[in-house]
Amino acid sequence: MRKEKLVSLLLKAGYVAAAGTKHDKFRRGAVTVMVPRHTEISDILARKILREAGITQ
Repeated sequence: MRKEKLVSLLLKAGYVAAAGTKHDKFRRGAVTVMVPRHTEISDILARKILREAGITQ
């Protein structure tokens, strides 16, 4: 999955971006998910990130 698509899904769900060092952090309330800074993210990792964020596709 392209990182841009994953980030857009998180932002649409109400997450706010916070810069990190090797990862980008996205927060919504007490939930924080980390997204690696790569142009391509494996589908398995993308599903894990979305599951942690409480987003279903």
